[in-house]
Amino acid sequence: MANDSSASVRENPHVHQTSRTNTIVNALRERALAVINDRSIDAPSRAIIRYSLEINDPLLAELVRRADAGETIANGAGYLNIPSTDEEKVEALAELICRAGDEAGTKSAALLVLMSTLENASHPKALANLAKHLAFTRCGELNFNGVVEAQIAVFESELLADDTLVS
Repeated sequence: MANDSSASVRENPHVHQTSRTNTIVNALRERALAVINDRSIDAPSRAIIRYSLEINDPLLAELVRRADAGETIANGAGYLNIPSTDEEKVEALAELICRAGDEAGTKSAALLVLMSTLENASHPKALANLAKHLAFTRCGELNFNGVVEAQIAVFESELLADDTLVS
């Protein structure tokens, strides 16, 4: 078998480059740390951002953006201010409902506020579609080995037993 000397080994130029995602995550972390250390931002808002950074909260980018814009992200009691527009409200409530953890009281309250928001909205169908999209996206992120599909099948069989809703 003859060796072809014109063939060369290809090198992957991307092996030593930091991925774009890592660059974005690192930039977000650096910006969050800058906000945490910025004494012109109120202490409760900085505490919320610090906690969000520690737990890798998916809302961290939004919280940092709001703090950079000069918004107060914590109310007087130190709780997160819920955004004022319906779309932002639905996003925040969907995140509260879908996040990991056993917080039945918080999740139930968020679901109640979400239903009230949809009921009183000027465009409830669009907001309901947004909430559905956010929930399915979050479930897709959490769907390891078909767990969500299995649970949906169980819920469906229990709820629709004998073609009547179980109370």
